[in-house]
Amino acid sequence: MKKNHLLFFFLLLTCVTFAQTEDDEIGAAINGIVVNDANEKPLENVNIVNLNKVKGSSSDKDGKFVIHASPNDTLFFSYLGYKSIRVRVTNDWLKYDNIKVKMTELGIALEEVVVKPVQLTGYVEVDAKIIPIYDNYRYRIAGLGGGYEGGKTQPGAVSKVLSSIFNPADFLYNVFGKRPRQMRKLKKMKEDDEIRNLLQSKFNRETLMAVLQLERADIDEIMNNCSYSEDFIKTANDLQILDAISECYEEYRILNRDKG
Repeated sequence: MKKNHLLFFFLLLTCVTFAQTEDDEIGAAINGIVVNDANEKPLENVNIVNLNKVKGSSSDKDGKFVIHASPNDTLFFSYLGYKSIRVRVTNDWLKYDNIKVKMTELGIALEEVVVKPVQLTGYVEVDAKIIPIYDNYRYRIAGLGGGYEGGKTQPGAVSKVLSSIFNPADFLYNVFGKRPRQMRKLKKMKEDDEIRNLLQSKFNRETLMAVLQLERADIDEIMNNCSYSEDFIKTANDLQILDAISECYEEYRILNRDKG
């Protein structure tokens, strides 16, 4: 009988410990509202990312949002035309509902873009010289799925990644080899539908920079070192950039694992 009590107590303690660990990892549900700092009007479709847990959310038509977080987690708020902000979660957030986050509007002056159409003459020999040609190539590593775009000036994806493995001073080694914690967030970002939907409509790299703790120039340099073309780097949305970095990182890991 005594053994049964001990067994029951052990199982209960295990369940409680597991539940606490799971709660710590997921965090508590925090309710809040995002408003315009100038007029207190709610902002709809504000993108919110928990940078620590790599989970995303967005505000509804009333500016309200719900996101899981723990004390000291950092939430990243971004919205087109407004200054992006980072807010640290404090203990009082967990005690009180309807946390109000204010965002400041930015004045954005868009430069006029002039698109010059290609004037064709009707003569094949002449038109063939007028139509612009974009020399982008695709490279692939056998057995690793689909290929990826590479610029004409790049020597090749395989040699680029391999050189980073054998050269400790290489840029990719410094990003991929020395930042395992940030690189693990790549997988979490790819698995979160909210974040994927957010990145698909963005082109400013802000969310990627915040989660991966990289500068814009670093992201461009990763793309360059992974043999992506200049056109792709300039025109891809943030989701495409995320997938590209993730693919390159996985190739780096496989080659690094196999080098020994």
